[in-house]
Amino acid sequence: MTDMRRTLLWGVFLVSLFLLFEAWNTQNGRPSLLRPPPVKQAASASAPAASGAAGMTSGATTASAVQSGAAPIPSQKVEVVTDTVKATLDSRGASLVRLELLNQREQVEKEWYEPLLAMIGRGSKQERPATNVVLFDSTSQRTYVAESGLLGVEGAPNHLSAMAVVPGERVLKDGANDVTVSFESAEQAGMKLVKTYVFHRGQFTVDVKHEIRNVGAAPVPGQQIYLQLVRDGTPGPGGSSFYSTFTGPALYNEEVKFHKLEFKDVDKAPTVQTADNCWVAMVQHYFASAWLHNSKEEREFRVRAIDANENMFGHKVYSAAILFKLPAIAPGASQKFEAVLFAGPQEENKLATLAPGLELVKDYGKLKILSEPLFSLLTQLHKFLGNWGWSIVALVVLLKIAFYWLNASAYKSMAKMKAINPKVQELRERYKDKPQQMQQEMMRIYREEKVNPLGGCLPIVVQMPFFIALYWVLLSSVEMRGAPWLGWITDLSVKDPFFILPLLMTGTSLIQVALGAKPPDPVQAKMMWFMPLAF
Repeated sequence: MTDMRRTLLWGVFLVSLFLLFEAWNTQNGRPSLLRPPPVKQAASASAPAASGAAGMTSGATTASAVQSGAAPIPSQKVEVVTDTVKATLDSRGASLVRLELLNQREQVEKEWYEPLLAMIGRGSKQERPATNVVLFDSTSQRTYVAESGLLGVEGAPNHLSAMAVVPGERVLKDGANDVTVSFESAEQAGMKLVKTYVFHRGQFTVDVKHEIRNVGAAPVPGQQIYLQLVRDGTPGPGGSSFYSTFTGPALYNEEVKFHKLEFKDVDKAPTVQTADNCWVAMVQHYFASAWLHNSKEEREFRVRAIDANENMFGHKVYSAAILFKLPAIAPGASQKFEAVLFAGPQEENKLATLAPGLELVKDYGKLKILSEPLFSLLTQLHKFLGNWGWSIVALVVLLKIAFYWLNASAYKSMAKMKAINPKVQELRERYKDKPQQMQQEMMRIYREEKVNPLGGCLPIVVQMPFFIALYWVLLSSVEMRGAPWLGWITDLSVKDPFFILPLLMTGTSLIQVALGAKPPDPVQAKMMWFMPLAF
């Protein structure tokens, strides 16, 4: 029985380490040891070979425009400001090339002494200015943009075409619910493209409307419209050396559900899938962007890596796109297509209302079935307490109450083990050369004293998944970002600057070990002291 308890303790310890390693491994872009990579399909023969758009992101068309020495396409930047975002639109293709989230502050690493000075009111009078999170950007160091255009008719307007800005408001006025910006292309291949962005008050969604007008004398044949997100493969700013989270494209449809695509897998081969429902996204820690079109309509999803010499950005980028088929357009007629672009924080309850499965961009790890109800309970506690820190404390107290009888049983078992420990030690000394007889005598003592040697370990095994799930809730919830608690804890999403909380946890855990029964096996005893330090 002692061997079994030793084995169980080793199992608990090794499984805990493995789960932590697996979580770090998966989120750091390495192959998962527990699940196969998502199924990828090679690009179909019917896909355009060198579209330059269509989800293949500034491919041959861009390369030819740059390499041919042609005059650069005119580019005018238009800035739109609402209560939630400051967006920059480029008249070249009417693309969204910069998006600043006005209510999300960038996390700035502070020196270890700064929180202490702030507590005693002696902080620096020249504090570093807080900057907003910039989700989309297009610079020589960083690329993350949203584009759209037409494909299938040579010369059709796309995300590289020069477009004229329609005059209008650029700032959300008091009392107004939205602000609209429109762009209109010149005649290309017998058609004009009018692209309209509608930004809404208090929202991170943008309605993107496309109107294709046939201004020629001949019908415009059927073509495709593409919606794509383009970004480089580096994680977003504001990360931490204490954890690593997923950054990359993601796909959802009712058949394959939600799955993420690692950049290294995209490097190996492009992915092409079809469905009549689907959205694509680019995901990073706390934030995401996605093209949404909720109508049941045939579409094609594509993701591809684009080398530096194939795009206008000058470095390697990745594209995630959806393509929709459009009918032929008669002379003088027009065709409209509407979509929604989401770009903002991963607020689970709000994401769930935008599109089926969109809330899944929030990564709960492998214990999602436990993490979701824990987050729901945490949200309800926050509505009552008004502070995320105290809500976490209250949630842990509720979990402790829920597991009270389990823990009480464990403590009783440990107390009994502590009481009979002298007898067990005597048996080990008496029968140290007769292990089989020693086991029989120890089992006899356990039966007589009605002690279960595993009683102190099983409660730990049962509770472990719940607290691992809680860890993922706290790691992935953007609500913790910038949320204060008390004193020196001014942001629940960053490390304790003084490491007070980890030291308190370690100290209280060691006290519990000291008060508990000493395992008869020296190896078990050492492990019980080591585990609090490891965690």
